[in-house]
Amino acid sequence: MTEERLTQAQFTQLVAEVEQLSRQRDEEIDREQMKQILQQLNLPTDLVDEAMMQLRRREALAVEEKRNKLITVGVFSGLAVVIAASFLWFQTQKQALNNVYANSGQSQLTLETNSGIKSLTIVNSKQNSEVFYRVTLQDAPIGKRLSLGCNWINFNGEISHQNSYQTKEINREVWPTYCKYKFNPVSPVGNWQVEMYLGDRLLSQTEFTVK
Repeated sequence: MTEERLTQAQFTQLVAEVEQLSRQRDEEIDREQMKQILQQLNLPTDLVDEAMMQLRRREALAVEEKRNKLITVGVFSGLAVVIAASFLWFQTQKQALNNVYANSGQSQLTLETNSGIKSLTIVNSKQNSEVFYRVTLQDAPIGKRLSLGCNWINFNGEISHQNSYQTKEINREVWPTYCKYKFNPVSPVGNWQVEMYLGDRLLSQTEFTVK
């Protein structure tokens, strides 16, 4: 049989373990000792088993409560992480939308036939003109869709028509978009303006005349 040898560090650990086990054994009281102590205290020894059961239940309950506390802490910690991540995501999305702006030099009214080449300042309502308000967005969030809207406001300051639409999935930071309105002979004549919004934020506006 090969003799088992220990290093100095292992031997030190072994001694510490033996000492700990020895203290635990000295602290333990066997059943006979318990009865003797109870007799000395004039306590009934026939209740030892029931008392032991109650003690075990309390110990088990304490372990269960400790485990439940750990689970609760873990759940709340996980929930806090989810909330923090959601808040960070929301702030990131909000910041991305706040970064979007319109290039005022490229915002113009056009007819469909001229495809944005010629900007309109006068719209002939008697010709049932369909007019496009073309806006070029800058710093558009790639991979997202934007919810845009337009107000067509007549000379009385009343909204004659509203557009509400969602863009296609954006694949470049410079993103052209448009809204449209078809004028007719009963459209009020005078000075109009059209506004484009991202949510409740005004991106662009242009004035024109309807005759």
